[in-house]
Amino acid sequence: MPRPPGRPRAEAVLAAVPELAPYARDAALLHPERGQPDRGSSSLGGPLLWPADEPWPTCSLPDETDPDPDGGPATAMVPVAQIFRRDVPGPWWPDGIDVLQVLWCPNEHWDPPARQSEGSPVVEVRWRRAADVADRLTDPPAPVRFDEDGYLPRACTLTAEYVTDFPFRDELPEEIRPRLAESVRALGDGGDAITRLGGWKLGGWPTWHLNHPAVFECADCGTTMTLLFTAASDAETGVVVGRYGDLRVFTCPADHRHGFQVDLH
Repeated sequence: MPRPPGRPRAEAVLAAVPELAPYARDAALLHPERGQPDRGSSSLGGPLLWPADEPWPTCSLPDETDPDPDGGPATAMVPVAQIFRRDVPGPWWPDGIDVLQVLWCPNEHWDPPARQSEGSPVVEVRWRRAADVADRLTDPPAPVRFDEDGYLPRACTLTAEYVTDFPFRDELPEEIRPRLAESVRALGDGGDAITRLGGWKLGGWPTWHLNHPAVFECADCGTTMTLLFTAASDAETGVVVGRYGDLRVFTCPADHRHGFQVDLH
C-alpha cells in the first residue's frame, strides 16, 4: 500500500481527531532506490556488515514445494535490510546498538518454527554495534536453492522519511472510530489517507489492509509487542510477499533480546 500522496500533515489529523494523540507513533518510511550500497551503508537487499567469525544464518526447513518432509540441504539466508542508527535515528533503537540487520530464507514455508509466519520465508534479526565488527566477512554464501524470485531483494539504497503514524480504526476504541471515519471522508480524498502508512518502514503501525488486526505477546515476558520493521512488496526492490502485501517483524519493547514475531499478509 503506497503512501497516499495527499496525506494530511499529522497536525491536521490531530486537530480533526485529537483523541488520536495517545496512539500516534513515530515511523520512518524507507524509500528504496536502485544502487550499489556497500557493507557500511544502510540498504535494502544490500551487503551486510558481518563479523568474519560469525556463522552466516542458513535454513534447512522443507519449503512448500519440497517433496522431502525433512527438508533439503541448508540454504544461505539473504539480506533484506541493513539500517544504521546514524541514518535512521528513532525510538526503535536499543541503548548501545547502532545496526539493525534483517535476513530471510528465499523460500516459503508452510510449517515454520513458532513465532514465524505460515507461507513466508523464515526471518532472522540481528542487532549490532558497528564498532564491534573488526574483521568483516567479505564473501558471504549465496543461497543454493530458492523458489521465489520475490524473496531475492535487489540492492537498493534508501532515504528515510519521518512521519507520524496512526493505527487502523479496528485497533482503536469504539468511541473514536466515528470521528476517525468522518475525518477520513473529509481529509482522505476518497480513501483512508490518515492511518497506517504503508511501504518499507521502521516503527509505526501495521497496515492490516488484508487481514484483521492481531495482538502479539512476548513469549519471554508477556509484554505486548510493537511493530519494528515492515518489508513491503514493491517494484524497486523486486520484493513480493504474501498477496503483494507486507511482511512485518514485531519485537518486545521491554527487551530487544527477547524473541520476535513475524506476520505476513
